[in-house]
Amino acid sequence: MIPDFNNPQLLEQALRHRSAGKPHNERLEFLGDSILGFIISILLYQMYPKSSEGDLTHARSLLVRESCLAEIARENRIGDLLKLGAGEMKTGGQRRDSILADAVEAIIAASYLDAGLEGCLQLVEQW
Repeated sequence: MIPDFNNPQLLEQALRHRSAGKPHNERLEFLGDSILGFIISILLYQMYPKSSEGDLTHARSLLVRESCLAEIARENRIGDLLKLGAGEMKTGGQRRDSILADAVEAIIAASYLDAGLEGCLQLVEQW
C-alpha cells in the first residue's frame, strides 16, 4: 500500500517514467536506492545483533535486489499506477522488473522527502 502524501506531486513524479515526460522519477530513484540501503541496513542491524558483517551484507543484497523490489511493486499494484510513454506501454513496461523496481525506489525517496526518515522507515517496514 502506498501512503497518502502531503505533497501528492512527489508521488506523481515517483510514478512517472522518463518515457512519459518530465518531471520523471530518475532522480528520485537515485535517492531512493541509497535511502533503501540505509534503512534496510538499520533494520537488519537491529533485528540480528549477533550476525556478522558478511551475513548482514548478504541479507541486505537479497532485500534490495531488483526482483525483490519488483515483487513489492506487484503486491502493491504499482504497475497499474505508472505513467509510461506509448512505447513503454506497448512493450509491457508496467510489468518489467527494472521499471517496477525503479518506481519502488522512487516512491521511497518521495516518501522520505514528504514525511521524513520516520515516515519513510514505516513505509519500508510495511513493504
